[in-house]
Amino acid sequence: MSDVTLAELCIFACSETFRTDREIIATGIGPVPRLGAGVAKLTHSPGLMMTDGEAYLVEEPVPMGPRGDYKPKFAGHLPFSRFFDAAVWTGRRHAMVTPTQIDRYGQTNLSQLGGTHARPKTQMLGVRGFPGNSIYHANSMFVPFHSTRTFVEGEVDMVSSAGYNPAKRVAGGNYSGIDLQKMITNLCVMDFGGPDNAVRVTNLHPGVTFDEVQEATGFELIDAVEGETALPNAEALEIIAQLDPHNYRSHVIRDNPSALRK
Repeated sequence: MSDVTLAELCIFACSETFRTDREIIATGIGPVPRLGAGVAKLTHSPGLMMTDGEAYLVEEPVPMGPRGDYKPKFAGHLPFSRFFDAAVWTGRRHAMVTPTQIDRYGQTNLSQLGGTHARPKTQMLGVRGFPGNSIYHANSMFVPFHSTRTFVEGEVDMVSSAGYNPAKRVAGGNYSGIDLQKMITNLCVMDFGGPDNAVRVTNLHPGVTFDEVQEATGFELIDAVEGETALPNAEALEIIAQLDPHNYRSHVIRDNPSALRK
């Protein structure tokens, strides 16, 4: 297993994040989360529902990139207008996203950096669907480069999705739909299982120390390390290769390093 890449390790960790016995839609945004959802569907969580990214549910994950003669195995019609009723508003979805900034409360930002709301220093995507997604269904995150620029000290420059910040809570408000589960990075696996939903490090990737993770994070972390992140087994690696025949995963993490640090 010495030839396993760090991206493949992260894909396998993402697949564990999608583990469920419920019938929910898995939405992995970006190559690593998408492949993680596919591995989960084809191994431990067959009840996961997948989409072709356009208008249909599919029986099996659709490979990325040009597919030649491959034809998706459609399972049902699910246009964008129905997706909200079928999955988002009912809580029957688990999405994994890659924000630009994340703070200690799990609030994210993919809208703007610096400046003011009227005149940001850097304008990005806007909040997109993050506000609604963050209060209706489970969310996890994948970060390919763990640094203090992403895991920021203080609050994110603009709150694009809700988290566990007590200062944002209104008396009598219903926040039961906020369900932040895992954060997978190129260094570790984290969750929000500490006191008052504090961020914990639960697994370190091979060769990584907790101190390294803390140094690359702008807020204090809880050391709840259970062990090393598991390497993908042969079955998972075969599925990853089938779902990513053009090896897009090799471009996600800089220099496509080995999962085993030297």
